[in-house]
Amino acid sequence: MSDGFDRAPGAGRGRSRGLGRGGGGPEGAGFPNGAGPAERPRHQPPPPPPPQPKAPGFLQPPPLRQPRTAPPPGAQCEVPAGPQRPARPGALPEQTRPLRAPSSSPDNIPQQNSESAMAKPQVVVAPVLMSKLSVNAPEFYPSSYSSNYTESYEDGCEDYPTLSEYVQDFLNHLTEQPGSFETEIGQFAETLNGWVTTDDALQELVELIYQQATSIPNFSYMGARLCNYLSHHLTISPQSGNFRQLLLQRCRTEYEVKDQAAKGDEVTRKRFHAFVLFLGELYLNLEIKGTNGQVTRADILQVGLRELLNALFSNPMDDNLICAVKLLKLTGSVLEDAWKEKGKTDMEEIIQRIENVVLDANCSRDVKQMLLKLVELRSSNWGRVHAASTYREATPENDPNYFMNEPTFYTSDGIPFTAADPDYQEKYQELLEREDFFPDYEENGTDLSGGGDPYLDDIDDEMDPEIEEAYEKFCLESERKRKQ
Repeated sequence: MSDGFDRAPGAGRGRSRGLGRGGGGPEGAGFPNGAGPAERPRHQPPPPPPPQPKAPGFLQPPPLRQPRTAPPPGAQCEVPAGPQRPARPGALPEQTRPLRAPSSSPDNIPQQNSESAMAKPQVVVAPVLMSKLSVNAPEFYPSSYSSNYTESYEDGCEDYPTLSEYVQDFLNHLTEQPGSFETEIGQFAETLNGWVTTDDALQELVELIYQQATSIPNFSYMGARLCNYLSHHLTISPQSGNFRQLLLQRCRTEYEVKDQAAKGDEVTRKRFHAFVLFLGELYLNLEIKGTNGQVTRADILQVGLRELLNALFSNPMDDNLICAVKLLKLTGSVLEDAWKEKGKTDMEEIIQRIENVVLDANCSRDVKQMLLKLVELRSSNWGRVHAASTYREATPENDPNYFMNEPTFYTSDGIPFTAADPDYQEKYQELLEREDFFPDYEENGTDLSGGGDPYLDDIDDEMDPEIEEAYEKFCLESERKRKQ
């Protein structure tokens, strides 16, 4: 214990941590019997130990890996250059030799100025990222967008050698971008008025639109809108008929072979189904202006749709039944309203026929489920919502929310009840009898009598002596605390 406390600061520390204190190592060299430096005078600084060669078998530990967050090697503090010593046997090269902290002895501290002794702070400058964005950059377009359509239609038909190429290109454009119909249909109709001047050209235009509407399923609605617009804006009216008349004649050609098409092969039936759905879109979108200016639908299409439904149900194959379901979902509400105005019961006959198909036909289970869903849709008035009835007409029988805004009462046991409860009358009468004991008070205790209650006026307002004494004491303590 005394040796440890009498040792001078920094004494007894060697360059090798693996050797013991004062014996066999460099620290014990030069002292008899391995005496350590603790036997020297306490206030005399120890002389620097002479360099001793290390044992050839002792290896220095490998240097530590540089941390990843450290600055680059060029940014490290510079070590002042000194006299180079010759390499010792068994020592590591200078590049791989680990740095050693200087000794705490005052003799080992070199005399240097303050500027070289202190490490210079390294300022890391973050790289400045230069943005390549510019307000003058060209407008961005998705990869699938093509601006050739708009430019060509605005310029007219000068770049197209034939009418069919111009019309077909415009139809393909509407198929890909149906949202451009409103902005480009006017220019298209104006161009057609300058180009379509003969019967053959008008017939070719009708055939192109019909083929596009029946060959591409998603174009049936857009094709019906296009036909309606052109029927009102094309000025040509040859002897063979105007645009609408030629279109209906083309549809009649396909309509006349409906029975054979419904029994044909898969390709024929698929083309027939496309025609049926296009005719349904025409019935909804083709407007006919009467002599008095009223707008009506084509009655000829209404009759045609009824016969097409008969042809589909007469051949109850799965694809025919699916086409009939699509057509009724599309036009069922309008057809039923039109038939009811004329006093016809065609929709009742169609529903009865659907029920017979579900019971007798050998269609798949999924198709039968579709037919039953269609019957359910028709029973709900085709999903149309009626105007909400007024509050005066509402009754518990026709309004499920009749009791929603009714107040909630509580029995003497705390059980809530409303007007929707079966025993509401009995509970409410009991509540009224219980409130007769306090006729002039609401539930929150508000006095409604206007004057004083004789029963409550008889109550003495004077405090008991004990309560009065405690109250006065409380007032005095409060006054004393306030003055402090």
